[in-house]
Amino acid sequence: MMHTVGIDVGCGAIKVVLMRFDDKGGTEEILHCLQAKIRRRNIKEVITHTFSALLEHCDVREDEIAYVASTGEGELVDFRRGHFYSMTTHARGALFLNPHARAVLDVGALHARALVMDKRSKVLDHRMTSQCASGSGQFLENISRYLGVSLEDVGRLSAQAEEPEPVSGICAVLAETDVINMVSRNIPAASILKGIHISIGKRLMGLLRMVKAEGLVLVTGGLAADVGLIAVLRDLSVKMDLNIDLQSHEHSVFAGAIGAALWASFRHLKLEEKSRAAA
Repeated sequence: MMHTVGIDVGCGAIKVVLMRFDDKGGTEEILHCLQAKIRRRNIKEVITHTFSALLEHCDVREDEIAYVASTGEGELVDFRRGHFYSMTTHARGALFLNPHARAVLDVGALHARALVMDKRSKVLDHRMTSQCASGSGQFLENISRYLGVSLEDVGRLSAQAEEPEPVSGICAVLAETDVINMVSRNIPAASILKGIHISIGKRLMGLLRMVKAEGLVLVTGGLAADVGLIAVLRDLSVKMDLNIDLQSHEHSVFAGAIGAALWASFRHLKLEEKSRAAA
């Protein structure tokens, strides 16, 4: 058996995954996933600490790791052996989590992107949000902090809202101004959050429409665990008459790191083959 580690360095969090394979790269198994928020801490220290905690939890030594691969801001992982682009890792990770997925909606802290892929996880097309942050996880976190709501409760509250309060979808600054006005008018936090989810959701559905996504779409990234956003996306897909089935997975947040660990196995075996051929 061999082990690989995938490390996804995002703008808001570090995600690490330990996977185990047989010596031919088959029998893929996730042993453990860990996530650590950055929150103004030294990013390299967070990466090292989270990596060590992962190995300790699984009782695996560092010298038992065949390959460590990074994705995202991977240059911050000093001990990596290789690096893979985020689109490649999210496509591969999504396909591992759901073999029927043919598109990915990756919603991270600063950006969101939609991509379509084939059954081998080859990316065929993609689109990304503009520089405006109003379609991102960081924007939603800022709003939740202003409302005095924990980020973990945002999805649940949004799903409970009876009537969403319309929010500007033009830019983050205008949207935050809208929220300040709503609070002064005593609009319930649940209604505000659902309005924000709808605003974000319309941007995300626009990305899926541009890449002509069809069939099963797996939501990945930090907001994949937001049940309120997932519910809004499904509702919008019906209203917009898009031929898609939006799904999430318990490990969707770790899709990038999972993809990196899978590509790490592939590259390690290729290097082993090359080494044996040269011997």
